[in-house]
Amino acid sequence: MERYMNRGGDSGVSAYEIGDSFIKVKFKTSTPIYVYTYIKTGQHHVEAMKQLAVAGHGLQAYINRHKTMRFDKER
Repeated sequence: MERYMNRGGDSGVSAYEIGDSFIKVKFKTSTPIYVYTYIKTGQHHVEAMKQLAVAGHGLQAYINRHKTMRFDKER
């Protein structure tokens, strides 16, 4: 996983991993890794999250704004 740059300084995201059709997100205060996929979450959301992860800013806010997004958990 790549370290999330957290350019805003207030994100709960600590790391992420990007694949062709998914993004995995690790939060500072939780054990499981959250897996957002094209099938479960939707391509539009996954691609937006990938861009925010690479930029190191806004990923936590995006996830908070879209609380109805579906995901899987990986332990």
